[in-house]
Formats: sequence, C-alpha cells, structure tokens
Amino acid sequence: MTEPIAPKASPLRPLPKLIFASRWLQLPLYLGLIAAQAVYVVHFLVELMHLIEAAFGSQTAVQALISSIGYKTTTPITALNETVIMLVVLALIDVVMISNLLIMVIVGGYETFVSRMDLEGHPDQPEWLSHVNASVLKVKLATAIIGISSIHLLKTFINADNYSDRVLIAQTVIHIAFLLSALAIAYTDKIMSGIAAQKH
Repeated sequence: MTEPIAPKASPLRPLPKLIFASRWLQLPLYLGLIAAQAVYVVHFLVELMHLIEAAFGSQTAVQALISSIGYKTTTPITALNETVIMLVVLALIDVVMISNLLIMVIVGGYETFVSRMDLEGHPDQPEWLSHVNASVLKVKLATAIIGISSIHLLKTFINADNYSDRVLIAQTVIHIAFLLSALAIAYTDKIMSGIAAQKH
C-alpha cells in the first residue's frame, strides 16, 4: 500500500502573510532579555566575589555586601556574621531564580510565539519544552514568580528590624495574592485541558 500524500499547504495571501510574519517583531524583545540575563550573571559574580573576599577578612567587601542587602544594625559590622551570610546567599538564590524565569520566558516564549527551535532529540532539550504551550508557560511562570516572592519575603523577615509593620504586612499580602493567582491559573488550565480532552 502506498502512503497517503499529505495535502500541500496553499500559500498565504499577502495580508495574512504580513500579519503572520509580524511575529518576528518579538525577536528583539527576546534578544533584550538575553542581554538582561547577561547583566544578572555579572551581578551574581560581583556579589559572589564580594562574599568570598569578605570571608577572607576584607572590610571593603563586607561593607559592599551590607550596602547591597540593605542590612542595618546599631552596632558596626566589621566581619561576616550568620545573618549577613544568609541574606547574601538568599540574594544569590534570588538572582538564580530570576535567571531561570528569564530562560523560561526566552526559550518557551520563542518556541510558542515566534518559531520552532527543532530541539527534538537534542540531549539538552528542557523536559518542559516538549509539551509547552501558552497555558503551560503561564503556569510555570506563575510558579517561578511565587518562588521569587518567597525568597524576597524570607529576606524581609530575616531583616525585619529594618522594615516597618506596614511593609511586612504588604509583602505578605502580595505574596498571598501571587499564590492565589497561581492557583487560579492552574485551576483554569485544568478546566480547559479537561474540556479539550472531552472534545477529542
């Protein structure tokens, strides 16, 4: 038996072709996010270098770290302590999580809205990219934002003496709002997936 020949796609009319090609206008946006990713890498390396220098007793590095994390105390800090180390490490984790969020937006967004990357079979293909679509991307982004918000909230509570009660309450309420939003997005995606499965 001969295999059925796939129907040949008809060429697009000029206007639909122009509209479809307009998706490439997003390319500079994704390239800009790659540049932002590079800035985060530089920031991470600078903070890590300050942490290592401070561990070896550099007063300049200690003061740079204290300034970057916004840590304030009534007694002058001349060496690393547990609180400063914890806040710096949380700041580094925060940079990593935001970097992960950028990768999801860049790779997932380009694959979903601009053009296929043809990564099927590639050993480094992200597991989530094989079934990514706009709904999956929204859920993953919401989850990543919750993780970033959690790190920010933890940093605030560790350094709570430098914040007013109003700021603490506001950050907690915002974090809860992120949680509820993510649950709503995930629940909506589940409902839509169930409706699509019933149609098929």
